[in-house]
Amino acid sequence: MPPVTDQAAQAAHTDPDAPATLVPALTSLLDGRWAALRADLRAQMGGEPYQDPIGLTVEAHRARVLDQLQALTATDRPGLGFDKAHGGGGDIGGSVVSFEMLGFGDLSLMVKAGVQWGLFGGAVQLLGTAPHHERYLRRIKDLDLLGCFAMTEHGHGSDVQHLRTTATYDPDAGEFVVHTPDRDAMKEYIGNAARDGRMAVVFAQLVTRGDSRGVHAFMVPIRDDAGTAAAGVTIEDCGPKAGLNGVDNGRLGFDHVRIPRDALLDRFGDVAPDGTYTSPIESDARRFFTMLGTLIRGRVSVGGSAGSATKRALALAVRYGELRRQFTKPDGEEVVVLDYLGHQRKLLPALATTYALHFAQDELVAALHDTGADAPEEEQRRLESRAAGMKVANTWHATRTIQAAREACGGAGYLAENLLPGLKADTDVFTTFEGDNTVLLQLVAKGLLTDYKDSFQNLSPLATARIVAERVLGAVAERTAARKVLDRLTEGDDREALFDRDWQVKLFEDREQHVLESVADRLRKAGDNPFGVFNAAQDHVLRAGRVHTDRLVLEAFVRAIDRCPDPGAKALLERVCDLYALANIEADRAWFLEHGRLSAGRSKAVIAAVNTLCAELRPHARTLVDAFGIPRQYLAAPMLDGSAS
Repeated sequence: MPPVTDQAAQAAHTDPDAPATLVPALTSLLDGRWAALRADLRAQMGGEPYQDPIGLTVEAHRARVLDQLQALTATDRPGLGFDKAHGGGGDIGGSVVSFEMLGFGDLSLMVKAGVQWGLFGGAVQLLGTAPHHERYLRRIKDLDLLGCFAMTEHGHGSDVQHLRTTATYDPDAGEFVVHTPDRDAMKEYIGNAARDGRMAVVFAQLVTRGDSRGVHAFMVPIRDDAGTAAAGVTIEDCGPKAGLNGVDNGRLGFDHVRIPRDALLDRFGDVAPDGTYTSPIESDARRFFTMLGTLIRGRVSVGGSAGSATKRALALAVRYGELRRQFTKPDGEEVVVLDYLGHQRKLLPALATTYALHFAQDELVAALHDTGADAPEEEQRRLESRAAGMKVANTWHATRTIQAAREACGGAGYLAENLLPGLKADTDVFTTFEGDNTVLLQLVAKGLLTDYKDSFQNLSPLATARIVAERVLGAVAERTAARKVLDRLTEGDDREALFDRDWQVKLFEDREQHVLESVADRLRKAGDNPFGVFNAAQDHVLRAGRVHTDRLVLEAFVRAIDRCPDPGAKALLERVCDLYALANIEADRAWFLEHGRLSAGRSKAVIAAVNTLCAELRPHARTLVDAFGIPRQYLAAPMLDGSAS
């Protein structure tokens, strides 16, 4: 596809009256705190040769991705998240943004880079101490040492606390003995293991003096410099996958493999030469969750990269939707498919949600960057919960939206050359790696329930009853007031009600609070059967995590609009935010109706409002996707030939 000038691209917009400053204004707001870095990364990416890995064999794809990984070491991207003392940039937020930007291209490269520098390097940095940092970090950054993050086991994926690989300390030899007791304890789906990795951070149950002290991380060599498996290490190739075939996923097993005592990454627990165990955190369970909480950077990066893939799919589908014509009007003119309401509904609510998730992701990255490793436990826990909710929202949205984009492009969207099948295949696993989404929603709900419970701890029964009564009365009063507002607005213009931002936010807040209270009431009755009660309430638990995240996303969007300095961009984003909020309400109309938050008439008005917003935003669709700033070579699909793209 021949390059075109910015003027030609602007002229091709369906919105001829849009000012030339609108796309840059939106891009500036989207780029946010790391705008300069994003601009630099776009320039780097735009200047590098790129071709999607269509038709490559697994081995050829793996070789290409390794070559691309090595090319990245010539830039400053690999070291952004490492300490400056070890050749890094000391910019945690910047490192996550860098992975997010890689998500516009071959996602195998993003994942392999994430394994090497985010997971493997991040584990050494966050779980190790100064000697480990000195020995390994610069080598990891420079690709002198390729490594793996060996946590997941065949029989225990999400249940990390009960992994069965052991690392037993032998005081006579001053060594740990790493062992895989059976096939179910094999490390599974380990990136970099099948082909390129030389060392792995292995998560195993630490056993010393006959006592198990829970899961810890160990540096374990898996290959020698020639690529031969180390003694006692079994390596298997996972083989072709549905997607991400440029990543060499493998299985690892250990048959009484001996490693030195200092191979233990000892920030949260250490073993003396005589086998004495010490830790700054006394509780084994608390230590485990604290350790895992430090490793959320990968989870945040996966969510951001899923967002990038979603933006790419929408940019392709919107551009094609403005080119493709099908069926005729009475005057004989063929209709551009994006002019059909059904087509708009496939893409525009998803586009609005993508904007909303972007702003929430941007706030999450800033919070991760600003929250130091020594932050209070409560702050770390809330960050972990927020990261979990955003990873769920981003990855499930990617799965739904990329499928919708594929369908919106018809048969052209099914051709590999038009990129959407690859995006669909590569992002599919995002919903179940770096934390299965269902499990992560439970983590979000657990954090909410903990906060809920904490507000009642150390109170007398009378004080607790008073708080409950006040909450009930307050909730009744608020809902009564909301009902009065609803009734008043129902008598007037629906637009006045549905497009009132305070009403939208309060509706999201009220839904979250009601669901959380309902879950708490159910779980309070656990008694002698806590698992049975929890399992029976699991649908409510998952809903609590979802609606909490929805509320955070909407509030992040509102804050982004408030800080937008450009009047035209701000006005457009107000409508996009309306579409996000009302499409969310429309999707959950059953709940709002069942719980008396919407009247039947208002529920129907929500549908009409979504239709109206789709029509209002249709002329701006191209502007909105152009503002993502995706380098043009990543949109080089033959179905767009002839477009000004």
